[in-house]
Amino acid sequence: MPDNKSAQVKRGTSVLDASRRARVAIRTRCGGNASCLMCKVVAADGGAGLSAPGDNERHKLGGLLADGYRLACQAKVNGDCTVAVPEDPLKAAIRAQLAKREDEDLW
Repeated sequence: MPDNKSAQVKRGTSVLDASRRARVAIRTRCGGNASCLMCKVVAADGGAGLSAPGDNERHKLGGLLADGYRLACQAKVNGDCTVAVPEDPLKAAIRAQLAKREDEDLW
């Protein structure tokens, strides 16, 4: 979780619900149905402590699973686990444009 936040949750709780408990915002539009793909997180340690990806999650994520990506609405906590919440792509694009503008203003 961002800023090293943690939450203790019951086994079987989704990563999305665990993040809410820790007051970490993970964007989602579909209400946890794995249809919007907005709740991607990166599981550390090969996903140790998380449920195995189901057929729906494997189908939706495809090759991203090999890079450690999981859907927070589908991945269930089975033990101690660590996940990272990637930066929102829109925020990343805005940050890059602002940094570029600052560099141009210096010259």
